[in-house]
Amino acid sequence: MPQEPAPLTRYLRIRQDRGFTVLEFRGEIDIAASVEIIPLLDRATTGAGPRVVLDLSGVEFFDCSGLRLLYRARSRVHDRDGQLHLVCTHPLTLRVLRVTGLARLLPPAPTLDAALGQPEATSGQV
Repeated sequence: MPQEPAPLTRYLRIRQDRGFTVLEFRGEIDIAASVEIIPLLDRATTGAGPRVVLDLSGVEFFDCSGLRLLYRARSRVHDRDGQLHLVCTHPLTLRVLRVTGLARLLPPAPTLDAALGQPEATSGQV
């Protein structure tokens, strides 16, 4: 059963769902937000075989600081032989993901259910 999200910061809530740690990003993800998010992201991607979902559904603005967070999460999960999935539907954020090539490394899904229905270990595909 999904656990209710716990408000950690105004930019991020973390909860457990189906054996995955779901990081729900919210609001404007910029350099100020990333300073608050990095320690929580690192904690969620520590250990052997982390299973993580980055959910950008609640994001209104996403700059290069947000991209660095996604790359950081991908690298940490990949190095620990884990699974990483991405949820994103915002057209401008999707465009940035495609232009930078991150969409190939971390294919975005439209919903959490769709993300968890994807083949495992999408973070390891290059």
